[in-house]
Amino acid sequence: MYIRVKVQPRSRESGIVDTMEDGTIKVRVKAAPEKGKANKEVIEVLAKEYGVRKSDVEIVGGKVDQIKLIKINES
Repeated sequence: MYIRVKVQPRSRESGIVDTMEDGTIKVRVKAAPEKGKANKEVIEVLAKEYGVRKSDVEIVGGKVDQIKLIKINES
Protein backbone atom coordinates (compact mmCIF):
# COMPACT_ATOMS: atom_id res chain seq x y z
CA MET A 1 0.00 0.00 0.00
CA TYR A 2 1.23 3.50 -0.78
CA ILE A 3 0.27 6.56 1.23
CA ARG A 4 1.13 10.21 0.94
CA VAL A 5 2.30 11.94 4.11
CA LYS A 6 2.92 15.56 5.06
CA VAL A 7 5.46 15.79 7.89
CA GLN A 8 5.55 18.54 10.51
CA PRO A 9 8.89 18.26 12.35
CA ARG A 10 9.77 19.82 15.72
CA SER A 11 6.27 19.29 17.12
CA ARG A 12 5.41 18.91 20.79
CA GLU A 13 4.05 15.40 20.28
CA SER A 14 4.45 12.70 17.66
CA GLY A 15 1.54 11.08 15.91
CA ILE A 16 -0.97 11.18 13.10
CA VAL A 17 -2.92 14.41 13.26
CA ASP A 18 -5.34 14.55 10.37
CA THR A 19 -6.17 13.46 6.85
CA MET A 20 -6.21 16.33 4.37
CA GLU A 21 -8.86 16.75 1.66
CA ASP A 22 -6.64 15.12 -0.99
CA GLY A 23 -6.06 12.04 1.22
CA THR A 24 -2.61 13.08 2.42
CA ILE A 25 -2.00 12.06 6.02
CA LYS A 26 -0.56 14.75 8.28
CA VAL A 27 2.05 13.42 10.73
CA ARG A 28 3.76 15.40 13.48
CA VAL A 29 7.12 14.32 14.86
CA LYS A 30 9.26 15.69 17.68
CA ALA A 31 12.53 15.21 15.81
CA ALA A 32 14.23 17.93 13.81
CA PRO A 33 14.62 17.43 10.05
CA GLU A 34 18.34 16.77 10.20
CA LYS A 35 20.41 13.67 9.49
CA GLY A 36 17.29 11.58 8.85
CA LYS A 37 15.97 11.91 12.41
CA ALA A 38 12.50 13.09 11.37
CA ASN A 39 12.25 10.40 8.68
CA LYS A 40 13.13 7.72 11.21
CA GLU A 41 10.44 8.97 13.56
CA VAL A 42 7.86 9.10 10.74
CA ILE A 43 8.59 5.43 10.03
CA GLU A 44 8.15 4.58 13.73
CA VAL A 45 4.82 6.44 13.97
CA LEU A 46 3.42 4.81 10.82
CA ALA A 47 4.62 1.32 11.78
CA LYS A 48 2.85 1.63 15.11
CA GLU A 49 -0.33 3.02 13.54
CA TYR A 50 -0.59 0.30 10.87
CA GLY A 51 0.59 -2.53 13.13
CA VAL A 52 3.62 -3.49 11.03
CA ARG A 53 7.36 -3.69 11.67
CA LYS A 54 9.48 -0.62 11.02
CA SER A 55 11.25 -2.58 8.28
CA ASP A 56 7.89 -2.83 6.45
CA VAL A 57 7.65 0.98 6.15
CA GLU A 58 9.78 2.62 3.45
CA ILE A 59 10.07 6.19 2.21
CA VAL A 60 10.09 5.86 -1.57
CA GLY A 61 9.76 9.53 -2.48
CA GLY A 62 10.42 12.90 -0.89
CA LYS A 63 13.16 11.94 1.56
CA VAL A 64 14.14 15.59 1.96
CA ASP A 65 10.68 17.12 1.41
CA GLN A 66 7.75 17.71 3.73
CA ILE A 67 5.50 15.67 1.43
CA LYS A 68 6.60 12.03 1.25
CA LEU A 69 5.43 8.92 -0.54
CA ILE A 70 5.48 5.97 1.83
CA LYS A 71 5.26 2.27 0.97
CA ILE A 72 3.82 0.01 3.67
CA ASN A 73 4.19 -3.75 3.23
CA GLU A 74 1.33 -5.42 5.03
CA SER A 75 1.97 -9.01 5.98
